[in-house]
Amino acid sequence: MKVVIVLLLAAVSLGHAEHRGRDYVRDKICQEFNSMGKDNFRSLAIILNSKKFSNATFEEISHLVKEVVSLAETCCAKGADPSCYEIGSSALSAKSCDENAPYPDHPGIAACCTQQGLERKLCLAALHQPPKEFPTYVEPSNDELCEAFKKDPQDFADRFTHEYSSNYGQAPLPVLVGSIKSYLSMVGTCCISPSPTVCFLKERLERKTLSILTTMSNRICSRYAVYGKEKSKFSTLIKFAQKIPSASFEDISPLAEDSAEVFSKCCNSMAEDCTQKELSELTTKICTKLSSKNDKFSDCCKGKNLLENYLCMYSLPPAKSPQLPEIQRPTDEQLCTADESRQSDRFIFETARRQTSIPEVFLSKVYDAAHKLANGCCTSADSVACVSSKRPQLRGEIVKFLAKANELCGEYNDLTFLEFKRRLKESFSKTMPDATPASLTELVEQRASFASTCCIMNAPPMYCGVKINTEVGHTCDHDSCMLI
Repeated sequence: MKVVIVLLLAAVSLGHAEHRGRDYVRDKICQEFNSMGKDNFRSLAIILNSKKFSNATFEEISHLVKEVVSLAETCCAKGADPSCYEIGSSALSAKSCDENAPYPDHPGIAACCTQQGLERKLCLAALHQPPKEFPTYVEPSNDELCEAFKKDPQDFADRFTHEYSSNYGQAPLPVLVGSIKSYLSMVGTCCISPSPTVCFLKERLERKTLSILTTMSNRICSRYAVYGKEKSKFSTLIKFAQKIPSASFEDISPLAEDSAEVFSKCCNSMAEDCTQKELSELTTKICTKLSSKNDKFSDCCKGKNLLENYLCMYSLPPAKSPQLPEIQRPTDEQLCTADESRQSDRFIFETARRQTSIPEVFLSKVYDAAHKLANGCCTSADSVACVSSKRPQLRGEIVKFLAKANELCGEYNDLTFLEFKRRLKESFSKTMPDATPASLTELVEQRASFASTCCIMNAPPMYCGVKINTEVGHTCDHDSCMLI
């Protein structure tokens, strides 16, 4: 599978990938259509468009894929008119602007449709929906799988491909394609087997590594898509700090940098072995450096399957906060040196290992505010004076914010869910003695729902970013808060 088909297929769904000339685009599409064959071309179109439009229905994706395949099949036939592709893709672009079009919806379509020609196609091609932060795919039972497969094998394959791609669409494309093919092969083999239960057990065991690779790469690449390389490094730094608070900044910082490098290299890579190879090597580095620092971490490193070891480390909860000396804050002068980013990261790292109950999604807001202050002041004429004038306000907001974060999440990881809810009810009953039982129950359920989603180690950043703003409120008493 080549990069060009990924780019062109994603673009041909609603326009052109780039202005390289009509013949160039048509020839590349036809080259891939003819080399892959109609069925593989169609399957890849389902995967790409389900990744791109993660909230679209199967019917919407099916309509779009039908048009894409029909366009390729018609215009790539021997003797087809040279202008066939240009005319067909223009018609598809125009149809996308019809409010009754059966294609995936997107709020940006209306703005694209005010443009004409190539500009409209490029605009439509660039549209995509955000990845799902909460995968909704639930694997059916073996009997349900086989019932659906035997009823209509092609419809089963198409529906599974769409649902799996929309749920795990941030996994690198070669990983996603391989996982889908492997799963469909398993179903096709086991549903005609005389011993389907034994067959499924054997096949699932064989595809365990691929299943872990798909799940893990989707998780880490989803966060990477939101955070980018630098903030992904920070995110990894904070999580290691809270899982192994006995490890130093010097122990963990190089591993966080290596992790961000792997995500950067593999999340959009077309190399089939990139993710598995790089994650396995990264796991070996992490275990070599950190397994002696923490017993639970050491246990994760004892397995023979490196991807299982990585999943084990990824899933570890925060450790108890140790007793550590007071944090040495960077001086105003240090915040505008070449080492500014490292100084800020070190300070938040030290905060994280002392307050392990405050998840990274909270501390990422401190990261954003600290870097915003530095970026705003370090280019001014008197950078030190600028930092000195603004830093006290930010420090006060951070103290208030962390206190609220501790109030929201402080006990969540130490208690069972039922005990956590019981403590919440006691707390609300004391602070709101006149509240009715119904309103108390509503408050408890609301807070417990927030905690179960956003007080965990690997909380979804986009969803929780909004929820934290709502729960915490403003971190200052005027309109120009520096944090929230």
